[in-house]
Amino acid sequence: MERRPLRPPAFARYVAIGDSTSEGLDDPDGQGGYRGWANRLAERIAADQGGLLYANLAIRGRTTKQIGDEQLAPALAMRPDLVTVSGGTNDVLGRHFDAGVYASHLLAILEPLVASGATVTMFTLPDLRSVMPLARLLGTRVLDLNAAIRDCCARSGAILCDLARYEIASDPRLWSDDRLHANAAGHARIAEALAYFIGLHEDMSWSDPLPDRPRATAMDVAKAEWAWTRRHLLPWVWRHLQGKSSGDGVKPKRPELLPL
Repeated sequence: MERRPLRPPAFARYVAIGDSTSEGLDDPDGQGGYRGWANRLAERIAADQGGLLYANLAIRGRTTKQIGDEQLAPALAMRPDLVTVSGGTNDVLGRHFDAGVYASHLLAILEPLVASGATVTMFTLPDLRSVMPLARLLGTRVLDLNAAIRDCCARSGAILCDLARYEIASDPRLWSDDRLHANAAGHARIAEALAYFIGLHEDMSWSDPLPDRPRATAMDVAKAEWAWTRRHLLPWVWRHLQGKSSGDGVKPKRPELLPL
């Protein structure tokens, strides 16, 4: 179940771990990097409290097992009192996906973080079929992934931000051109949703729908699908056929706890 603290907490050390969503793609920071919902959440906490130590260990392309293997120990060593976890997109996009195996890898991350005394939270993935019609080829993978996330949060005591249950999360206008990452507006909504679920505020405007817009024609949809396939899908397939990852050679953008 979704759970929120009864009183607004105070956090001194916040660590974000995960994949490209935690890293901040595609929310440019104007300096050649990415801002993202984790930075936005950290900035909100720091503004509310007057300060915060913040680290972001996330790296694009990482599976949940890789996140546990590479990021869990450094995160625990920082003794955080707030941890956000993102992981699952790269598992779902892999050649084989087993929800049970995914759940075991996720529990191996969540349980020790919660046991350390930290407030731990993560969110479910929206249904991307309205954003990316080719996502229908993934069948029930995202549904199975979300079921595993809900179960793992309930079993571990992590706070669940169940974005998949809110229609706004699947609005194409909150997603970037590659359709796998939120855009700046989407990252802002995710940050506010997480802030709500960890008890920082009572405002649910992050879940408000966007204004209606004209329905796209079949020709517009076909053109958009072809453009997306050419610009994003085919390069992604070619990279994976070569055994490469978008995260090869990428380092965490904020590997140490530093004040904002």
